[in-house]
Amino acid sequence: MSRALRAVDIIIRKRDGHELTPDEIGFFITGLTRGDIPDYQAAAWAMAVYFRGMTAREMTELTLAMARSGEMIDLSDTVPFAVDKHSTGGVGDKVTLVVEPLVAACGVPVGKMSGRGLGFSGGTVDKLESIPGINLSLSTEQFKRQLKEIGLVLTGQSANLAPADGKLYALRDVTGTIQSIPLIASSVMSKKLAGGAQAIVLDVKVGNGAFMEDLKSATALAQAMVSIGRKAGRKVVAVLSDMNQPLGYAVGNAVELREALDALRNGGPADLREHCLHIGEHLLRLAGRARTSKQARALLEAALADGSALMKLRQMVAAQSGDVRVIDDPELLPKAALVETVAAPRSGYLAEVNAREIGLAAVDLGAGRAKKGDPIDYAVGIIVHHKVGDRVQQGEPLFTIHANDAEKLAAARERALAAHRFTTQRVRPLPLFYKVLRSR
Repeated sequence: MSRALRAVDIIIRKRDGHELTPDEIGFFITGLTRGDIPDYQAAAWAMAVYFRGMTAREMTELTLAMARSGEMIDLSDTVPFAVDKHSTGGVGDKVTLVVEPLVAACGVPVGKMSGRGLGFSGGTVDKLESIPGINLSLSTEQFKRQLKEIGLVLTGQSANLAPADGKLYALRDVTGTIQSIPLIASSVMSKKLAGGAQAIVLDVKVGNGAFMEDLKSATALAQAMVSIGRKAGRKVVAVLSDMNQPLGYAVGNAVELREALDALRNGGPADLREHCLHIGEHLLRLAGRARTSKQARALLEAALADGSALMKLRQMVAAQSGDVRVIDDPELLPKAALVETVAAPRSGYLAEVNAREIGLAAVDLGAGRAKKGDPIDYAVGIIVHHKVGDRVQQGEPLFTIHANDAEKLAAARERALAAHRFTTQRVRPLPLFYKVLRSR
């Protein structure tokens, strides 16, 4: 007769470097979800995982256990094939706002439950909430109905989607165990598996504006998530992309939404456009909509040129009770009372536009949260005007601050200035992407 499982024994086994069984992982996650396992034991277990790591099999079992801790959405009765994308978080990352309506306009249904920003990383939900009236708390029934009717839905994460992950993440946040690849990978993938998408593109950010600051750790995280997807029967592509400078120019909420709308109108910053087309190519190919990258890009570029991508976002906003007038006229989006353009203090080549510092300067203005529950000012933000490698003349506009408080503006000005570093030597532009990993 087998011995009854106990949380303390599972903690000790992981502390001593043993591979946990599926039963042990399932017992622990079920107990955590129900509240049978106290926070101090869950924290001890997370620390053991942080130091000892997990095998690929353990990570998959942990991911599945967390996904099954709540509702598992089945989209097979809703659309033939649904795709999703996930970003590990960055500064100025408004890709979801562009690529999801773009892909949906190409005939591939996209259903996404997205999160809010924390720290220097902005959240898609916060950016969308710049739109007056928009409903980002859809029920599963509403989620599926809208996906079926218009092929695009973007909402906040349901409280019943992988609730074990929510409990574990809150503990990791206060126990120094955030930077654990098995725990990050299972956190991301549990929500993706529970959300019902059959194919997923992961945009894994690398750099000073990302959680993974070096290529080695970012590659390890990408490999872990791709492995989990493969073992769970999903098609997964992980793209490792640069986050050493903001993506696009705008950093904030309404300012980023305005830039995303520019991109959907077949304009916007060149790096944002290229990034979205690259991610979109992978999504179309995973869904079988295109066989080659060239075919996929032609479809995506056509959807931008003929306005159908913008129209798809308009459809989504209307379906979710948002004020569609801001889609037609972005000038109706929230605006800051104070707008100041800061000039370059010297001439030279830009050697650095530190993404993390720009993101934190935007948070200082009120565009983000220092902690969960903090209010957001949708109007404020920073527009950087140059990229690493650009030649900048003294007195030329360097960045523009949108603020609602003079003291916050002054603090953000100093921080954003310090984030720009000049040199007299030519500087090579930063790459957009580093590598691509696939599950099959």
